[in-house]
Amino acid sequence: MRISDFIGEGTEYEKKEMLEERRPKSWLKSVSAFANGRGGTILFGVSDAGSLVGLKNAQAVSEKISEIIKAKMDPVPEVTLSLHTEGGKEFVVLTVHSGEDTPYYYVNDGSRIAYIRIGNESVLSDAIGLKRLVLRGSKSTYDALPTRYRFTDHAFTKLRSVYRQRTGKEFDVSDFQSFTLADEQGMLTAAGALLADESPLRCSRLFCTRWYGLNKASGIMEALDDKEISGSLITLLQSGAEFVRNNTKKRWKKTDTGRLEMPEYPERAVLECIVNALIHRDYLILGSEVHIDIFDDRLEIYSPGGMKDGSHVQDLDIESIPSMRRNPIIADIFSRMHSMERRGSGFKKIRKDYHEAVNFQPGLEPKFYSNPSSFRGILYNLNYRVPIETVAIDSEEVAIEVAIDALNATKGTVEKVKAIYAQMGVDGVFGRTDIASITHDSLTAAGNLINKLKDAGLIVAVSGYGKGKYKFVRQ
Repeated sequence: MRISDFIGEGTEYEKKEMLEERRPKSWLKSVSAFANGRGGTILFGVSDAGSLVGLKNAQAVSEKISEIIKAKMDPVPEVTLSLHTEGGKEFVVLTVHSGEDTPYYYVNDGSRIAYIRIGNESVLSDAIGLKRLVLRGSKSTYDALPTRYRFTDHAFTKLRSVYRQRTGKEFDVSDFQSFTLADEQGMLTAAGALLADESPLRCSRLFCTRWYGLNKASGIMEALDDKEISGSLITLLQSGAEFVRNNTKKRWKKTDTGRLEMPEYPERAVLECIVNALIHRDYLILGSEVHIDIFDDRLEIYSPGGMKDGSHVQDLDIESIPSMRRNPIIADIFSRMHSMERRGSGFKKIRKDYHEAVNFQPGLEPKFYSNPSSFRGILYNLNYRVPIETVAIDSEEVAIEVAIDALNATKGTVEKVKAIYAQMGVDGVFGRTDIASITHDSLTAAGNLINKLKDAGLIVAVSGYGKGKYKFVRQ
């Protein structure tokens, strides 16, 4: 190793021209920050400008460093001290390993202070950062924390309905404790509170906006549509996905074997982004919620809290990002309901959905950005500035779309019918179960919708596929 090379390439390091014995805080705060974070290195004998000054007695400095760390750090972090010679000069390389027993405090005159790393600086941890460190050190997570809310005071109809629909099993009372949604005393955990129909946690909200133009201040009209959603995480997911469907368009063209759909955004990619934003957000950050912002050319999803390990996603290889779950209890529930992958392959799925889209073009690759306090995913509109004339639109299918728009029903019901038609087309055969899967409604609600469509002459019963099967009527 050459220290000069390390300085040019390393990101988690500090330079100290000498060991400051009387002011140990000047370098021990970095020891604390590195141990509380991803680890790091302090180079003794290197000036702030990067000049290799060297030390008079590296061995003595090394011993003193070890002595001060043991006296001034609690708990004592795992470190590695090594002597290095370069250009006839001696240096001490102090490597601080990422610790599991966080917080690691700098102790002085009875005070205990924890530091964290932000960029290239070691700064005093705020209250939220300290809570994160305490949770990590206790091998716990936010969603496992007990709350003051009683299980018997809250309903979970959404959770039970979707769980039965997706798994074919009932969500029994005993499952709430088995899945750590409630404790033995009948109190909800944070995960349980977030999954209640009327979540008592203020942070369980989602803000959706369809902006006019390419930014939030076009100068003509600010927003075309907006919605604030609260309640269960399941409600937030379903309503967020519905908001995107209602505020985006889908083209299609006919082929010899059927049709090619050309949505502005691949539906699975959008759903995966919303799921990740809701499940992996940092719920310790109060006063900030998940946002979905739709512009003419892109869709942005913002989530409070960056990558769990403090890394920046834009600096990582998307294909090899390991699974790190900030809220594993919530993630497990959504995995059981087949709303997300257990293997942590969300980024790859989003990219794959885009690459497989018939209207994908170079330059429309999804992008992801993060810092210690936020995460942002950007999905680009695949149809933006693509001339409509280049897409062959089937007049028969347009007629069906017009008939659906004319349906005597609420806007929400019309959008559900459009979602069914977008997936089934003119040749798809479906029943109550298929509709419930698409609209996320109960089987009873799906049956009522079938009756409404039959009365309107939009669907007709078909034989040969079992009882209660239908398809759209060609207009």
